[in-house]
Amino acid sequence: MDGKGVKMTTNKAIIFDASTLITFSMNGLYEELRKLKKVFGGRFFITTMVREEIIDKPVQRKRFELEALRLQKLLEDGVLEMPQSIGIKREEVEKQMNEYMDIANNIFSGRGDPIKLIHYGESSCLGLYRILKERGWNVVMAVDERTLRMLVEKPDNLRELLQRKLHTNVQLNKKNFAPFKGFKIIRSTELAYILHKKKLIDIGNGKALDALLWAMKFKGCSISDEEIKQIKRLG
Repeated sequence: MDGKGVKMTTNKAIIFDASTLITFSMNGLYEELRKLKKVFGGRFFITTMVREEIIDKPVQRKRFELEALRLQKLLEDGVLEMPQSIGIKREEVEKQMNEYMDIANNIFSGRGDPIKLIHYGESSCLGLYRILKERGWNVVMAVDERTLRMLVEKPDNLRELLQRKLHTNVQLNKKNFAPFKGFKIIRSTELAYILHKKKLIDIGNGKALDALLWAMKFKGCSISDEEIKQIKRLG
């Protein structure tokens, strides 16, 4: 049981990348995260690198201070947790993080130089995911940022995207795709659907789901119009 009497499933977790928490934050959905945690019955983890992205650095800037303090409160209240709470050391995560970052950032190259795909926050989430899976946890990652999702789900399409963005021919090393297979990823929009399905949104209007999905698209989540239509068809 947690401090509020909610039954916890100890081997079930969502690892949150900064991108998804920023989407929730920009849309003011702090209480909805609390509600989601209660119905989920597992743990919501963030890594040290993600905490630095969403709390430690933003809290020093007046423009983002309020959002950072609200996210810090979620951490203080145990809605979000660090891996250390279950005995996983920062050094363990960082070791895995560096491995994933080194592999990912040497898959593609353009004009003779490696193309940097992912940073410390995303890489640390991959590292924590691997550690939890090895310990028998049922785990998914919540990631709104498109590049990491494509690397995991559609790596062959990533070359075309990079060529359009960089306006140059991109070479790739397909052997480096292998370590990124098998990760389960969800977005803030899928979590929004759960909020809607579980009736955790205090908006009675029938347009609540539509409003949530479009708000997330405009404020953080990489999702197409067609994907929004598909989620809405689920009811």
